[in-house]
Amino acid sequence: MWLTLTIMPTTVPYRLHASLGYQLSLAARLQERRLENSLKSLGLTRITWCILLAIGNENLHQPSDIAGFVGIDRTATSRALRRMETNGLIERGSGPRDGRTRAAGLTDHGRKLLARGTPLAQENNDVLVASLSAVERRTLADLLKRTHAGIDTLLARL
Repeated sequence: MWLTLTIMPTTVPYRLHASLGYQLSLAARLQERRLENSLKSLGLTRITWCILLAIGNENLHQPSDIAGFVGIDRTATSRALRRMETNGLIERGSGPRDGRTRAAGLTDHGRKLLARGTPLAQENNDVLVASLSAVERRTLADLLKRTHAGIDTLLARL
């Protein structure tokens, strides 16, 4: 008599902390939280900081261009721009080519906050990458860019 042995496949349980997505999310949340805490001393949020960078460093003035740079939708950008205008960080006027469009520019106060926030953001970035060598930093940046491209491709199909 022969004994037949059936081997049941074992499934490995999903381990959240071993997940690359979780590790990426955690690193991003920690970095964002640290940045927001330091920017708070200037009365800025992460979004208003990114908008200051878009206008002041990247020379973007159209709300749609700013939204694309920051990675938020046009409605959220318009809301943020209105608050920033009320708080004296930016000025808005008609676009240079078309009077129907709105263009944003930094006020003196906005430029000062951009200058004061830059060392805070740089320090935050330095803390994030402190445990990585220069080669590891470049490799990580390249790998993250590749994952973004793959995700963008997948999202475009939906």
